[in-house]
Amino acid sequence: MTTGFNSHGGKGSRIVSAVLSPAVQLLLRSQVSQVKELSVEISGSDRQILSGVIPKVAIAAKGAVYQGLHLTNISLSGTGIRINLGQVIKGKPLQLLEPIPVIGVLKLKEADFNISLSAPLLSNALHDFLLPLLPIEIADIHQKLNFPNPQIKIEPGKIILKAETLLKNGQKNYFLLRTGLSLASCNELLFEQPELEISHELNHRNLDSFKLDLGSEVTLEELILNPGELICQGEIRVLP
Repeated sequence: MTTGFNSHGGKGSRIVSAVLSPAVQLLLRSQVSQVKELSVEISGSDRQILSGVIPKVAIAAKGAVYQGLHLTNISLSGTGIRINLGQVIKGKPLQLLEPIPVIGVLKLKEADFNISLSAPLLSNALHDFLLPLLPIEIADIHQKLNFPNPQIKIEPGKIILKAETLLKNGQKNYFLLRTGLSLASCNELLFEQPELEISHELNHRNLDSFKLDLGSEVTLEELILNPGELICQGEIRVLP
């Protein structure tokens, strides 16, 4: 893992170099199971930081793995960050004292997206997303279905999902979902004109377009689907 730390603040902050940088490094390492490159910039003078507020922190990472999610490239920045500085100076872990808005840009390559689909965070979301779309012959709403080795292909403005599951009689069933994907609002995804193809019988179902609420803590400004990659930019509220 390559790690870099920089501080900005007049002639340089001794608190940043001696206290905050190691504390931030420890916090970040505890949050990810793997990262190829990581850089952190902490801006602020000793006077500002002694008040318990970090004026700005900017983080950039490549190849980070967070809760099983493989993040190709991610950059984050937050301002006015209130922390437990007194405890950090005594060697305690760094903690946020209040929620902060974090601006970020995420780039996700298709290969990393597909690896991430096996993580519990995404596999559970995939199950909840697909179950209402499948015909009753395939899905039993009273039991959890398994979708081994799902694959997503990212194309301009749309995604294609290939997956398989088992029928109630134990027979393996294949399906393919094509759908446009865009922003309906700052915290809603719009799945446009989805089409579901079941098994090799070319049994097509044209579904109604629908929205997916991302929650009030997320504000997306841009969502771009290029061949083989997804890029999104926005803001998320990070809680202590």
